[in-house]
Amino acid sequence: MMNDVIILGAGIVGISTGIHLLRRGRSVTIIDKNDPGRETSFGNAGIIQREGVRPHPFPRDLHTLAQVGLHLSVAARYAPLALPKLAPPLLRYWWESSPEHYRRVVENYAPLIGRSIDAHSDLINAAGPDAEKLIKREGWYLAFRTPEKLQAEAAKAKRDNELFGVGYKVVDHAALSAIEPYVTSKIVGAIHWTDPWTVSDPGALVTAYFELFRAMGGTFIKGAASDLSESAGVWSTKVNGTTVTGKQAVVTLGPWAPDVLEPLGYRLPLFVKRGYHMHYTLEGNATLGHTLLDPEVGYAMAPMARGVRITTGAEFALRDAAPTPVQLAKADAKAREIFPLGERVDPQPWKGARPCTPDMMPIIGKAPRHNGLYVGIGHAHHGFTLGPATGELLAQAMTGEPTAINIAPFRMERFLH
Repeated sequence: MMNDVIILGAGIVGISTGIHLLRRGRSVTIIDKNDPGRETSFGNAGIIQREGVRPHPFPRDLHTLAQVGLHLSVAARYAPLALPKLAPPLLRYWWESSPEHYRRVVENYAPLIGRSIDAHSDLINAAGPDAEKLIKREGWYLAFRTPEKLQAEAAKAKRDNELFGVGYKVVDHAALSAIEPYVTSKIVGAIHWTDPWTVSDPGALVTAYFELFRAMGGTFIKGAASDLSESAGVWSTKVNGTTVTGKQAVVTLGPWAPDVLEPLGYRLPLFVKRGYHMHYTLEGNATLGHTLLDPEVGYAMAPMARGVRITTGAEFALRDAAPTPVQLAKADAKAREIFPLGERVDPQPWKGARPCTPDMMPIIGKAPRHNGLYVGIGHAHHGFTLGPATGELLAQAMTGEPTAINIAPFRMERFLH
């Protein structure tokens, strides 16, 4: 039996796309070599970042560049052996981060981020109690060690509130201590981003979405898809020795998308930012109720079902290179300066790869050289945030509906020459 749609990739983008297509009467099969939601969708800080209208630019100040270049930074690190391959997309990333280019990126990106809470809320309500119990609607805190940095961020937050309606409050150490009493005096204050939701187990939320997909009649095949091709209007791929077919195909494979797209003639300037996480117990009676991000160092600290999760910044390395969790060790030491972490819970750090584009915006929409092929990749730090919104937009585009926002800025064509 031929499907209406086959989706390659069972992360949050692929699952969300499947749900929205099922709602529109399409038959859908999702294919992935791993269990659903076990890769990049699994290992994040668990924030639905409604405030994240400004994607992470390439640093342009000399101090930060020197810190990264000398391997002194916790926020960013590079693998020297990867530089020959990474240099071209990173150079364009630097260029796109110039003030004028970045202003246009933010203008295009903000409407997509603006869909994040509503799109997740829709799926949470549909998935039911198993999803709802994971959600906290109290925002998160960008916590600063120096007054100057706090004041500078407060000015940016004010602009984002005026331009994009992003909610925030500035809190001093005393106000933060009333909310998080175990945070030390090294933190002078914070920006409380009030709009975002946080999730106590991102992997479990993706699993709840996947169970919704199955309950709606979706099919899942576990196995590595190979040889995606189109013939006479039918897309096919081989999985575990069997051919799976569909009238349309969607690639939502995150950092593995080039393995499928390049044989079809799409060579995109994608790169990965790898990241690590570790869970910790807490000392004594300490508690942590909200996610904190320590931007002057470069890590996040989030209360999760398994304990407090420390997540690292960006490691510029090859996707499949061996783990090098140097940033996690540095983040561990710095986090203990501001909060009483206990012992590590996990036997090994978790490692994931964030799929990135040089202009900091995802690729969402039809592949231009083939009929019936669609793509949703390149979400960088916001894959978990934007998965449901991307899935809705793809389903709308695939079924001929008007899209909720203009997706022209996210077309693949901007990278094809």
